[in-house]
Amino acid sequence: MSFSDRFKGFQNTPLLWHCDTIKSPRQFPISPTYLNYNPETTHKKLRLGKWIEIFTIFQLQQIERIKIVAENLQIKDNKQTIGEIDVLLLQQEQPIHLEIAYKFYLYDDTKEYNHHLDYWIGPNRTDSLSLKLKKLIGKQLPLLHKSETQTVLNELGFNNNQFKQFVNFKAKLFLPYHKSFINFNVLNKECVKGFYIHFDEIELLKINQFYIPNKLDWLVEPNLNVVWLNFDDALIALKEFITEKQSPLCWLKDENNELTKCFVTWW
Repeated sequence: MSFSDRFKGFQNTPLLWHCDTIKSPRQFPISPTYLNYNPETTHKKLRLGKWIEIFTIFQLQQIERIKIVAENLQIKDNKQTIGEIDVLLLQQEQPIHLEIAYKFYLYDDTKEYNHHLDYWIGPNRTDSLSLKLKKLIGKQLPLLHKSETQTVLNELGFNNNQFKQFVNFKAKLFLPYHKSFINFNVLNKECVKGFYIHFDEIELLKINQFYIPNKLDWLVEPNLNVVWLNFDDALIALKEFITEKQSPLCWLKDENNELTKCFVTWW
């Protein structure tokens, strides 16, 4: 996959909630750009989360009324890093502190939760929407008001009280296979991009061909121009992921060449 394919898929991902549904943290919508993204050679081995930041910065740089002040700003207490601020920018002279997030969440109907947002978890159950929001509200956004941060802001010519704080939080959501009803509540239904299925039920997808993208290509919209695996070959590859307790993302192609995204879960 090309980086332009990844950037296109990134841009086509909606915000996880609309600006008027969750008041804190507030979303900062970013207009898409029609320019193609061409990475520097030295960037090509970066992890997915870093690419999300790079893509977001590239979008911001194309907006005339926005000026980037700092990115990936390390905040230290003596020599120990206590946190990082994703982006400081000026929007028509208004200082903005922006935190960036891009997540893949599955609706976990295998257990009962106390809050509707708790149902959305990461593919490997190592993170969740609720935990991410707690981190944003309790740690990442308050970092701006630390005394150590103010020292850095002074060097840039700012005071932390000047800043408005926002997030740019995009996500792709996946529903249980053949789940009839989901309570999205405040979340954006347009973020739904496919389904997930437990590996024990994989025979239900036997009529499909499979493509298993690497993690950077989780951003990419499915297309026919890949090398497809038949079910038996896909099963061998999927077993390796499941043995390692990894839930891979797959593209599916049915007999009508209809394309779908799904996660195959180990849990």
